[in-house]
Amino acid sequence: MSTATLEREAVTPRKKTAASQIPMTRIVGVELRKMFDTRSGFWLMMSVGIAAVLATAATLIFAPRDELSYGSFAGAIGVPMTIILPMIAVLAVTSEWSQRTGLTTFTLVPHRGRVFTAKLVGTLVVGVTSIAIAFAVGAVGNVVGSAIAGVDTSWDISLGNAATILLADALGMLMGFMLGVLFRSSAGAIVGYFVYALALPAAFEALSAYQDWFHDHRGWLDFNFASSALYDSGLSGTEWAQVGVSGFFWLVLPLAIGLRMVLRSEVK
Repeated sequence: MSTATLEREAVTPRKKTAASQIPMTRIVGVELRKMFDTRSGFWLMMSVGIAAVLATAATLIFAPRDELSYGSFAGAIGVPMTIILPMIAVLAVTSEWSQRTGLTTFTLVPHRGRVFTAKLVGTLVVGVTSIAIAFAVGAVGNVVGSAIAGVDTSWDISLGNAATILLADALGMLMGFMLGVLFRSSAGAIVGYFVYALALPAAFEALSAYQDWFHDHRGWLDFNFASSALYDSGLSGTEWAQVGVSGFFWLVLPLAIGLRMVLRSEVK
């Protein structure tokens, strides 16, 4: 190689190659692993299966023999699920601030929208898996309970009803996710969820009893009340519309506000 060629290569700057973007599947995998890595996260995940087994055992012991059905087991398991699953969604978001890992996370993946998309996907994956496990445990309990009681096994939940139950639990997880994004504090988001799930329904029930206008339009204003219809089979078109309208104001709009705040705020 001539001296002129070497001088020309030394003067000419090399073209920079763009760094390859981290695949979304890898980010989702990391977020899923972060849910299990801590001791509290591990036992919170384990509590899903433990609660399903305990609820099934309680149904076998205390439920009347003539009322043993798949719906009884699913209803008993669904009570702890409505509490545990939203807590998982809350901690999936707020752990970045409570454990002070946000600076590292958003340095490795500067596009915060991709991080929160991965958190949302991971949360829904955990939720769907947990609900599937709960359904399976309930099915085993139904078969065992029927055999012990000497009655026919009753499968009184259709596939359509199972799908709406799955949707209702997923909406509960999304509510926890939204509160985590909005408050970015584990304590604040958890308190906010219990206010939404326990205090507000009691207040709205009292308001519905004394105010006819609220009683007639409660499904359009109370998302908790509207989404509870998903646990029953055969929703009407009006009930689906009420879930959509109330969900927009209670879930979609606050989530959009929270995401905008997160994307624009400074991470310390």
